Amino acid sequence: MARFARIPVPPLEGSADIAEARDLARVFLTSVQAEHGLPVSARAMGMVQLVVSELVTNARKYAPGPCLLDLEINESAVRISVWDSSTTQPSVQAADPERVGQHGLEIVMAVSQTFCVHREPVGKRITVSAVLADDPGGDVAGHPSLRRP
Repeated sequence: MARFARIPVPPLEGSADIAEARDLARVFLTSVQAEHGLPVSARAMGMVQLVVSELVTNARKYAPGPCLLDLEINESAVRISVWDSSTTQPSVQAADPERVGQHGLEIVMAVSQTFCVHREPVGKRITVSAVLADDPGGDVAGHPSLRRP
């Protein structure tokens, strides 16, 4: 596994750190593309920023203290890992079209290839992976269920 970055997200107030995390993910993927020649589709760029935004938002909302964002490249996928200080495991609620909000983990799981939660000595780490490029045959990047039959 080639590791290109470890990005700490400082404990800022409000949504500034969430926007910063999205920007860091964009810069990371742009540098992966420019410096290492790995293809990153526009769709993958958007999905990674969305996943980072949702995971960091949850960390800021539900965990006291700092969080850390790790981005790693593993062959043709990016591994996104967010650590926070809360030991509470995330839960995905049942589908409810009447519910307003709390769809972040549903979205993350839908667009990611993998989703894992690991307990840490302090807190937890949520790790997901997403492919970097759309398939040359026309399949879209993301979760296998989003691919064309």
